Amino acid sequence: MAILQHTLGILVNPDREWQRIRNEDQSFFKVFMLHVPILALIPVIAGYFGLTQVGWVVGSGPVVKLTHESALLICASAYIAQLVVVYVLGEYINWMSRTFGVSDSASKRHYEGTALAVYTAAPMMLAGVVLLYPQLWLVVGVLVVAAAYSVYLTYEGIPILMDIPKERGFIYASSVVTVALVLAVVVMVSSVIIWSAGMGPVFTS
Repeated sequence: MAILQHTLGILVNPDREWQRIRNEDQSFFKVFMLHVPILALIPVIAGYFGLTQVGWVVGSGPVVKLTHESALLICASAYIAQLVVVYVLGEYINWMSRTFGVSDSASKRHYEGTALAVYTAAPMMLAGVVLLYPQLWLVVGVLVVAAAYSVYLTYEGIPILMDIPKERGFIYASSVVTVALVLAVVVMVSSVIIWSAGMGPVFTS
């Protein structure tokens, strides 16, 4: 369970944990497949329960819930989206490594960028447990804090993991955060398009 131990270490002492991750002999498969599919289940399971069993209230109206079939479809799509976003972000980080002066030995490992994407996404996935109680103010508040910490991890992790100066790492991290925001927008736009095509949420009567 060493992979999951890194998740705890990133939350408690990120600088030390980034160094440990960099010094380990890992692989793309171990970093991605033994980590992301597990953590991505947290918001999915919590969201399914919250949407079908707890529900939410709009203004002074009644409690709103989704049908089990609708919630299952939405949660399954969210699960796939998490895997795709983390993978694509990791590939982008690997692709940009040489542009920012990462050594050939590190960039050829095809591991550091994936590790950065995986471990910086961990706070967002862990924060997904808040979907057990899907109240707008609570969900937004928790996810904003988690997103802020993920950004912090990105700026702290890139200079250490890629072994480059902090000045260059800052620019590198800024480009990574920008791409992450673009991916988030793409996911939201895709959701709107899918819902507009008649596959939107179905509420219980």
